[in-house]
Amino acid sequence: MEFITEIVSQLFHWVQSLGYFGIMFGLMLEVIPSEIVLAYGGYLVSTERINFWGAVLFGTIGGVIAQLFVYWIGRYGGRPVLEKYGKYIFIHKKQIDASEEWFKKYGTGVIFTARFIPIVRHAISIPAGISKMNLGKFTLLTTLAVIPWSILFVYLGTVLGDKWETIDEEAAPYIMPILLIALALLIVYVLVKWTQSRRKRGA
Repeated sequence: MEFITEIVSQLFHWVQSLGYFGIMFGLMLEVIPSEIVLAYGGYLVSTERINFWGAVLFGTIGGVIAQLFVYWIGRYGGRPVLEKYGKYIFIHKKQIDASEEWFKKYGTGVIFTARFIPIVRHAISIPAGISKMNLGKFTLLTTLAVIPWSILFVYLGTVLGDKWETIDEEAAPYIMPILLIALALLIVYVLVKWTQSRRKRGA
């Protein structure tokens, strides 16, 4: 346990020393949850070491690249590789099963809304890669989802300052509305798809 704590401590020191690029690499590696890295970025903003929008920009870039990495594994390695090695990037069989079920039910449009849903949030890129979803569409939807996530946690980290480690407690009141909005968008998306399929059958 002390070994893990030391690694995490060193990673945060690394993020601080590299500034914007530290945030980006921290998110790309996914050793620590994205919200914690972004909150720490917000703390650095509060100390005026980096700029708020710079932190959001590099956080978004890092978050998107991390998901592209998972997408490419799914596309070229498939499920067997992910089941064997996914644990090293904190993706487990339960998440893979849930994300595949979502993707089968709701199609490519779920890439945006699923980014805000627990369990499937980190793993939804897997079925996108396996199904060889259009890379441009995948990248666009992922970016649109990562931007508000980055803004929220960098902002909260900035407000919390040196209390950024309490981010889980402070973020809870914000996460639920985001989750409800994401679910509402998902319902609208499903209804639109259902209506379109009925029209095609009736044509």
